[in-house]
Amino acid sequence: MRLALHVGAAAAAGYLLGTLPSARITARRLTGGAVDLRAEGSGNPGAVNATRTLGRRAGAAVAAADVGKGIAACAAGRSLSGDHGAHVAGVAAVVGHCYPVWSALRGGKGVATSFGQCLYTFPAYAPLDAAIAVALARAPRSSRPSLVSVAGASTAWVAAGVVWWQRRLPNLWGPRPTAALPLANAATVAVLASRAIVGSRRGERDELAREA
Repeated sequence: MRLALHVGAAAAAGYLLGTLPSARITARRLTGGAVDLRAEGSGNPGAVNATRTLGRRAGAAVAAADVGKGIAACAAGRSLSGDHGAHVAGVAAVVGHCYPVWSALRGGKGVATSFGQCLYTFPAYAPLDAAIAVALARAPRSSRPSLVSVAGASTAWVAAGVVWWQRRLPNLWGPRPTAALPLANAATVAVLASRAIVGSRRGERDELAREA
């Protein structure tokens, strides 16, 4: 019962941290509330839309804040419920970012926050994760670069988690690799996929597409 309570607390803390409206706060500080990223550009409250709407400074601030939310959530989860709490809170933070209860479940796409989760729970793999995502996003003749990038990097992330767990590879400052690592990675990928489906149904365009 105590373990369940601790894990539940980790999940709650992760979700609440994930719901922090990084893009809204950044836009408000830079424009005095004159710009709402949910109503400008692509309508997505994320770093790419912030960059295109408000400039590189705003985009960098939003990206850093969203990554930071993932890291902070995992750290909070680990303090509440150990390594398993870190994984649970990381997934919950992505859920909170994508589906914040305070904004009628209309949040961002969760990619930066999931990278924050990766940096904390799977730091040994994080540089490769970023490299794969960037390489795929820049692949020529791709009509959906964001989709290709996230799908490819996510698949590799889950597969790498299995490899690290099975071979007991070192993980720098992250939790010791166990079955919880690929399971948490897969859970986060499922959240990202669900958000992509919701976005497609809403008619959201690929922000990295050349015609966007």
